[in-house]
Amino acid sequence: MKSIFIDTNILIDFLGDRKPHSNFAEKIFELANDNKVKIFTSSHSFATTHYILKKYISEKELRTILFELLDLITILPIDVEIIKKGLKSSIKDFEDSIQIFSALTINQISFIVTRNIKDFKNSKIQAVTPDDFINNLV
Repeated sequence: MKSIFIDTNILIDFLGDRKPHSNFAEKIFELANDNKVKIFTSSHSFATTHYILKKYISEKELRTILFELLDLITILPIDVEIIKKGLKSSIKDFEDSIQIFSALTINQISFIVTRNIKDFKNSKIQAVTPDDFINNLV
């Protein structure tokens, strides 16, 4: 089973049903539901997803959705060491740096799945788009 780290935009695509991007995000979560892939994300991504989607989904419904999502996804903590690594890194975007360093805490992660490949060009873990992952790498 492949392990992947999903970026915030994939979570928002999936939960916010942002077409056409949600099509591939849904397939990724179907793979997780079928135990064909293990999904990880950072606590930062999870919280940011809530922050963005609360403008479109009621608080009660969104909390229920996020709680149920925990059955399919493993949340990785952002701790002081990840923050320090991100601040000291040469990665231009601090937020992306903490995503990368969070993903690096799990040895078996094969890919970072994101729609912003260019933001992860300096990652030690290969970044792929959701469609590339579904069509070529599963």
